[in-house]
Amino acid sequence: MSTWMAKTEDVERKWHLVNAEGKSLGRLATQIAEVLRGKNKPIFTPHADTGDFVVVINAKSVTMTGNKWTDKKYYRHSRYFGSLKEFKAKEMRELDPTFMLMDAVKGMLPKTRLGKVLLTKLKVYEGGEHPHASQKPEALNI
Repeated sequence: MSTWMAKTEDVERKWHLVNAEGKSLGRLATQIAEVLRGKNKPIFTPHADTGDFVVVINAKSVTMTGNKWTDKKYYRHSRYFGSLKEFKAKEMRELDPTFMLMDAVKGMLPKTRLGKVLLTKLKVYEGGEHPHASQKPEALNI
C-alpha cells in the first residue's frame, strides 16, 4: 500500500471570514495559522499548501492580556546604521493595526518558501469592510 499525499493543485480551497473584535491576539493568530496551513483538514500534508484563505476584519479591535500594550515592542530596521526604530504595541496599533496580526501569524508559519505562500492567503483589514464578498467567505468561529 502506497502512502497518499495531497498535491497543491488538487486541493479545494474555501474562504473564511474572522471577526477579530475582542479576541486575544496570540490565540487568534494560532487558529488562523492552523487554517492557513490546512491542519484542520484530513488531507493535511506538511510539505504542500493544503490550507484555505482567511479574511480578518476589525483588526484594530484585537486585545492583549496583561501589560503587553506598554511592554511588547516591535522593531523595524532598514539595514542602514542608526535606522533601528522601536514601537510599543500601543503605538503600532495606531500606526498599522493590521501589521500586528500579520506579524503574529507569520511567526507561527514555516520559515520556508511554503510559509511565504501561505501568508499571501491571509487578508487583514482594519475595519469591518472587505473587498472579498464575491468569494462568499464563510464565518469561522474562533
